[in-house]
Amino acid sequence: MRCHPFFHAFSRGEDWGRREPPFARGFGRRGPDFDGGPKGGPFGGPGRRRMFDQGDLRFVVLKLIADKPSHGYEIIKAIEERVGGAYAPSPGVIYPTLTLLEEMGAIAVSQTDGPRKLYAVTPEGEATLRDKEKEVEAIFARMEDARARHGGGPAPQILRAMENFRTALRLRLSRGPLSADEVARLAAILDEAAKGVENA
Repeated sequence: MRCHPFFHAFSRGEDWGRREPPFARGFGRRGPDFDGGPKGGPFGGPGRRRMFDQGDLRFVVLKLIADKPSHGYEIIKAIEERVGGAYAPSPGVIYPTLTLLEEMGAIAVSQTDGPRKLYAVTPEGEATLRDKEKEVEAIFARMEDARARHGGGPAPQILRAMENFRTALRLRLSRGPLSADEVARLAAILDEAAKGVENA
């Protein structure tokens, strides 16, 4: 079984009647220049190759699902960890990619849990990965290189927890003035969290 023609089209730079969507160009936490454009970025710069070239992200998602059937959120975490926390695709990047791969017949929903869908690779998806093995290996090598260069930064799990903490605190304070008891209780929670971090 041969690679789906849509994958061949993107590997040649053709659009097969539809424009390449922004999510395939590496848009994510740091915006369109993150993967190395004219302004450069942690994965590239002038004269250096982009992290994700046109259509690369769908190969990344397909390979991760082939390695382990996954939900969308698990794929986001896996990509983030693969690049050492330097980049995390948003749900608005990943879920359209999953839909496209499903329409191509490269993946299929193997299990549902409410709104959560567990995706698994199909025989056609496996054939695509075999056919494009060298290209996929090159993409993952660039991701590993990004991880090595970003290795001094905080772990992705810590960055995610910090963001969740900031968001929860901001939302709570936005609900209106706090009573004296609420102020004391919230301050105690924050103090306890700080002590926990110090003692970790």
